[in-house]
Amino acid sequence: MKTAFLFPGQGAQYPGMARDLYEASAEVRDLFTLASDTTGVDVKRLLFEGTDEELKETVNTQISVTLANLSSFLVLNERGLDAQGVAGFSLGEYSALVASGVLTAQQVFPLVKLRGEFMAKAASALDRSAGDPGMAAVLGLGQDNVDQVLAECSVPQLFAANYNSPNQVVISGTAAALAAGIEALKGAGARRVVPLKVSGPFHSPLLSDAAAALEEALRSVDFRDPVKTLFSNVTGGTIASGHEAKALAVRQVTSPVRWTTVEQNLLREGFERFVESGPGTVLAGLWGAFQDTPACQSAGKLEQIQQIV
Repeated sequence: MKTAFLFPGQGAQYPGMARDLYEASAEVRDLFTLASDTTGVDVKRLLFEGTDEELKETVNTQISVTLANLSSFLVLNERGLDAQGVAGFSLGEYSALVASGVLTAQQVFPLVKLRGEFMAKAASALDRSAGDPGMAAVLGLGQDNVDQVLAECSVPQLFAANYNSPNQVVISGTAAALAAGIEALKGAGARRVVPLKVSGPFHSPLLSDAAAALEEALRSVDFRDPVKTLFSNVTGGTIASGHEAKALAVRQVTSPVRWTTVEQNLLREGFERFVESGPGTVLAGLWGAFQDTPACQSAGKLEQIQQIV
């Protein structure tokens, strides 16, 4: 059966994640050691003892979710399940880069730490005179309708950031832009527009400084060609080479996540089994918005993995 691993991103984290995988697998324990050694962060304490608020800090989230994702990936592999294709949502794409052989685990942990630092710095430098910039989820309004409303209202510094499902789009912007956009979207028939608890307007041009800093940092990083089918957040399509993967990693910071396009292309490529390799059930839930498709199985806990394999 043609299988794809899907790796979650920021927002999937929770205190204590991957503890059972750590206790069950020597390879996972070695991965924790590698993550600590390459970042200077006590990741065992962070994942197992960190609070919700601590884990929500962008730099901590980037390290901890990547570690939990790859821990799940290792245990799935140990128990005999591998994938022919991989995709990751936002930050989760870095786990997919490792799973597809583009990056090594040794490369990825310091890289996501830097990415988090660049994003946090760029977000903190934005104008906050009218309030904090951020993101909001638009529910019950189709993607084309959201795009049309954003185009018609022409609010400066307001952007579509995540195309999560046929009926869920996330927008990013300054506080003033979000307020104006929320009013326009509700007027157009959105069932709800929910502000998200995030530290910045991610996946928007407002983080161009972070993209520039990441581009410079990546100059010395070797991206190899993928050995499995690898899907891109930026295009929704497949990535053919390490060179392309590096360029897209930079663009991903300021570009929307085209997750529904990724899902559609996974189906077009003939994938039949989908496993969420990482904490939580966010991607399984988004996958469920598609009708008449195989369910996405969650595999962030040892018990879930045992049920799958």
